[in-house]
Amino acid sequence: MSLPAPSPEMQDFFRKCLAAEPDFLIEKMKILGNFLYEMNQHVNLTAIREEKFWSLHVADSLSAALYFPEFLQTSGRIMDLGCGAGFPSLVLAAAFPAVQVISVDSTRKKIDFVNAAAKKLSLSNLHGVHGRGNELARKPEFRKKYDAVFARAVGSAEFLIREALDFLKPDGALIVFRTPEQYESELDFLKKWKKGTFQATEIFELPDRAGSRRFLQIKQIREIH
Repeated sequence: MSLPAPSPEMQDFFRKCLAAEPDFLIEKMKILGNFLYEMNQHVNLTAIREEKFWSLHVADSLSAALYFPEFLQTSGRIMDLGCGAGFPSLVLAAAFPAVQVISVDSTRKKIDFVNAAAKKLSLSNLHGVHGRGNELARKPEFRKKYDAVFARAVGSAEFLIREALDFLKPDGALIVFRTPEQYESELDFLKKWKKGTFQATEIFELPDRAGSRRFLQIKQIREIH
């Protein structure tokens, strides 16, 4: 099955996220989608079918730009923790070339794909690293080096807090992609957590009836010396 074109509703959503015409991103995502599904025949990278590529891979990833432009429209550094096949990192790196993106995953075949895809898309601002978050966070080259850590479809809030917060600069934020139901299931834990603060965005709809989402933003309480 060949990759379908994004619907008019999808293209409008991209315009809103980018505050610009999305033609440049659509062309890169066509290349990425065709490469992803070609490789997926040989290596298990995604269970999402081609007809949902634009909504559940691209739009879902790009939606972070609606709520966190301060981390994307700068020359800062962000991490995609548990990146899988590179979502949101490949999309965000393509959409915002000024930001430096690192993709982290413990599965070697997925990091190999992410690095190959970055090369295919000429994304000099993205680099994939094979490893576990809690191990990498202890290394000086990663510890407290990132403005934001994004996590999509990986782990509970409790798990991500343990894995991600040591990567962040003092004013950095952990940004977690959530469905409304996932957020509600984690609310009791978050209210009891005393080492930082959290807030959630409004609930919004992905285009093409792809589902409801919201973001959870978590910040650690700054230490005073």
